[in-house]
Amino acid sequence: MNSFLDPHDLAKLEGLQLRARKIVEGFMAGPHRSPYRGFSTEFAEHRAYVPGDEIRYVDWKVFGRTDKYYVKQFEDETNLVCYLVLDVSASMRYQGPAAPLSKLEYAKCLAASLAWIVLNSHDAVSLTTYDEIVRSTLNPSSNATHLESILQVLQSSPESTTTRAGPLFHELAERFQKRGIVIILSDCIDELEPFAAGLKHLRHRQHEVALLQVLDPAELDFPFKQRMRFLDLEQEPGVITDPQTVRSAYLSEFQAFRDALQNHCYQQAIDYTLVRTDSAIDTVLSRLLVERSSSKHRSETIPQKRRAAGRQSGLRSRTSPS
Repeated sequence: MNSFLDPHDLAKLEGLQLRARKIVEGFMAGPHRSPYRGFSTEFAEHRAYVPGDEIRYVDWKVFGRTDKYYVKQFEDETNLVCYLVLDVSASMRYQGPAAPLSKLEYAKCLAASLAWIVLNSHDAVSLTTYDEIVRSTLNPSSNATHLESILQVLQSSPESTTTRAGPLFHELAERFQKRGIVIILSDCIDELEPFAAGLKHLRHRQHEVALLQVLDPAELDFPFKQRMRFLDLEQEPGVITDPQTVRSAYLSEFQAFRDALQNHCYQQAIDYTLVRTDSAIDTVLSRLLVERSSSKHRSETIPQKRRAAGRQSGLRSRTSPS
């Protein structure tokens, strides 16, 4: 593994562009080389041949394997659209005592790397940042120069406040016109029901949705020993307490919250991934890109239906004959 995929090494590099380049180069050079290959092809799926279909669309390789006629179907618009949605609220700026990067820095590295990979495959990517309002938005583009615009937005650091993602997700669901994959990078520290309702709306618009919950190891493990002041980064003023007296209750409540969030995601066929800011970047990219692209299962597009047996497909849903 390229050492720059380790967040401790990434923290030593100056500038988001350099970090993202090292991540992508290391990821592509490793065992996951070219995970995006084939995503921007015109081919969408196979279906059984029926009289009247044009012979030129028959897939003869499939015929050779199955002794059955299948034709290739094509999408009207060939490019995948990847919508990156980044939480830049105050809580994302938290960096625990052992973490090499803040949650926001880590999430920015992920977002920049994903944008780089998507554009490398000639697919379109957009970027939206939010806290309690939409802070910035870049429309989808597959132009290679679009990466510079994305990096400029990611490198800006406006003062952010509280999070109100639920209403914003409803807004984005209406704004994202072309069906694609929505990748949300957030710590998800928000009111659960509005947050989940917003996710449901995105699925209702027939987008694939991947939620990356980015958390600091200290938030998950609560390793604190000495009496200290605990601050809510989105509200003042915090509280002074002995960590040992609240650790059990905190861990229990936080686990219950994450379990409820994950259950909501499962019910809506949303890919949920817990991302620790001390984990190697390639682990996250592999989970999001390689595993999704290798599956042949076509995901349900009606959110009320649960996922059938098997995994969701790659970033472009498709089926193929067996």
